[in-house]
Amino acid sequence: MKRITFATHTPWTLTISATKLILIGLVLAVTFMVPHQTLAAGPAPIDLGSAAHFVILATATVTTTGGGIINGDVGLSPAGSQGIPPAQINGAIYNGGPVAAQAQLDLNAAIIAASPAQLPGGINAGADLSGQTLVAGIYQSPSGAYDISGVLTLHGGRDDVWVFQMASTLTVAAGCQIILTGGAQARNIFWQVGSSATLGTSSIFKGTITAYASITMNASSTLDGRALAQVGAVTFNGDGGALPTPAAPIFTGISRTTTSSATVVLNTAPYFLLTLQTSPGLSLPNWTTIATNTPATNIWKFTDTTATATVTQRFYRAFITTP
Repeated sequence: MKRITFATHTPWTLTISATKLILIGLVLAVTFMVPHQTLAAGPAPIDLGSAAHFVILATATVTTTGGGIINGDVGLSPAGSQGIPPAQINGAIYNGGPVAAQAQLDLNAAIIAASPAQLPGGINAGADLSGQTLVAGIYQSPSGAYDISGVLTLHGGRDDVWVFQMASTLTVAAGCQIILTGGAQARNIFWQVGSSATLGTSSIFKGTITAYASITMNASSTLDGRALAQVGAVTFNGDGGALPTPAAPIFTGISRTTTSSATVVLNTAPYFLLTLQTSPGLSLPNWTTIATNTPATNIWKFTDTTATATVTQRFYRAFITTP
């Protein structure tokens, strides 16, 4: 899957952008727009660091009895028993090593960042969240545990953020689901779990689970998000798990730095492969790749030395690639 953002550069630093969603090479939608800034509701998104590109991250053990596909990376740190067949993983497998170790360090930091100590004042919506429609914000369980025994609806804009804090467990009953309305995105939903999380049979779950202990996905469950366990195992018996769709790159600055170069600045999802391309015209069938990078921060800057004083306009497009 690729998210693509276009922009144009002229000597007057005029910028116009558009977005495309391409799935297996097919253009599904194109929307042209003037860049603008929207005010998001709720807290800032939790910074997952290098754990962001993992669908599953665990300590020592990952097991499965299901046949679902995982679209994203799987990691263990320290190295241990990785029981999910590679054919079910549409991503990289890190069984031990520095990448998985750093992801666990970043997960620890994310759990702390989402805790009541760092994000106090959580809203009391009750211990059972089912049957409710919740807007963006910080929510804290009054009992220390959250249950979803029916349908939970999260309503908000595409940049709104939800953080759910619980000192002990998260339990989603069989057949229950989370529904997103109003443009809400799974990438902006975070479940900070003090012990373990269980997704019941045939449940449909949205968001990133950052659990201190274990995470279990029972048969036929699906996850649009991440199952990140700090000290325990992840059991994946579900029908599927996928990284939430990241936001498309946004061009935040394009300026001519010299007569023969231009500086391009992008706001992009860190730890995902970013590709920058250029073309002298939008009607041309071919774009030239001038840079690829996997930024560790959301701001990425590149100097294009192919821009010349004799060229009156130049077009850029960028996309990030996910499994």
